[in-house]
Amino acid sequence: MPILLQNGRVVTADSDGICDILVEGEQIVALGRHLPVPADTTVLDCTGKIVVPGGIDPHVHLEMPFMGTFSSDTYETGTRAALHGGTTTVIDFVLQKQGHSLRAALEEWQGRATGNAVGDYSFHLAVTDFNENTKAEIAEIVAEGITSFKAFMAYKGSLMIDDAQLIGLMQEVKKHGGLVTAHATNGDVIDSLIAQHRAAGQLAPLYHYLSQPEVTEAEASGRFADLANYAGTEAYIVHMTCEGALNQVRHATRRNQRVLAETCIQYLLLDASLYQHDFEGAKVVMSPPLREKKDQTALWAGLNQGLVQVVGTDHCPFLWEQKLAGKDDFSKIPNGHPAVEHRMELLFSEGVGDGKITLQRFVEVTSTNAAKIFGMFPRKGTISIGADADLVVIDPAKKHVISAATHHMNVDYSAYEGWEVTGKVETVLLRGQVAVAAGETKVAKGYGQFIKRSKTAF
Repeated sequence: MPILLQNGRVVTADSDGICDILVEGEQIVALGRHLPVPADTTVLDCTGKIVVPGGIDPHVHLEMPFMGTFSSDTYETGTRAALHGGTTTVIDFVLQKQGHSLRAALEEWQGRATGNAVGDYSFHLAVTDFNENTKAEIAEIVAEGITSFKAFMAYKGSLMIDDAQLIGLMQEVKKHGGLVTAHATNGDVIDSLIAQHRAAGQLAPLYHYLSQPEVTEAEASGRFADLANYAGTEAYIVHMTCEGALNQVRHATRRNQRVLAETCIQYLLLDASLYQHDFEGAKVVMSPPLREKKDQTALWAGLNQGLVQVVGTDHCPFLWEQKLAGKDDFSKIPNGHPAVEHRMELLFSEGVGDGKITLQRFVEVTSTNAAKIFGMFPRKGTISIGADADLVVIDPAKKHVISAATHHMNVDYSAYEGWEVTGKVETVLLRGQVAVAAGETKVAKGYGQFIKRSKTAF
């Protein structure tokens, strides 16, 4: 049945105006003022509302095995929560196990996702053991629409690869037109600092933060950029947190290199003072950790300067019971926090509402840029004829309070508990179906599809 969204303020990365949107099947088929209403059409009155493309979060971890447990959101709960916050597509990280193939890892993640996702999804493939066998798999993985690969420069013994492997990965991915992304922190230095703090009996969550000083991220970001420049490959730094790392991106521009960067909503809004609250700080133990106020200032500037292209979440929730595994030792606290449901509303309220970014920049960093960088544009990330009808209707004036009691993520706390935001996701369409309306989920488990991606078009 067709759906007509009438009289909304329709905002994309390059347009802003009152417009009607006609949806038939899974796609947008017409845009304009005062569109005729076909028979049997559902009409949504969007007067006074803002309509933006469905959000794309390119950094989530659903059902991820980590530190002896699994992140608590499944593909069902995680993508459903994302939809409630206006994020219609997520990209999760498939983690190769050292000594095993990329194919085995991909099949494991496909088994979790297929038939379970409520919203759309795709995959990055994290290469943790680059060798001749792995190298031979890259081409077929790209051909299947997984065109981005991740390297960890930390977590030695489980996820980390060395610089020689990283160069090899970059060179092979380049042959096939893919993109290499990196968790850019200096794992060796971090491991040394963790050992020092533990030996001194300094075991509170604060020492998680103190074990990952800014220099560990700045150095690794610069090294990753240097190696990508040498290899002649595209480079994308995930979850950038600090001024020092951003300055490495600035430095790369001086040699005419482009380094793409993503930050996360928590690094724009939360800071390291939260680690002072005894074990409560475990709720925001993540890697890299929260930083200082000056780093927030730098990241907001980076968004406006075009040096930071994407705001994701690194959504990796753990129940409080799981976090308690580290109550006597910060190094045993599962790293990660929940955010996928609140990314867009928080950024709208604190970014657009406070005048830090424009509404069009909001659309760019929550949707369009990720769609272009990760090969989904123009199917995703825009409002245009022929695009998937992934649409988010926002009531810009509606105030509401974030709470674990009302969120849809499978986790029993929120880093934003009691935070009042202005701007509420009211209605969400996913591929032409009303997925969320008035706080209720309207599509079932299994509606979400795997999105086959092409090469970057950014």
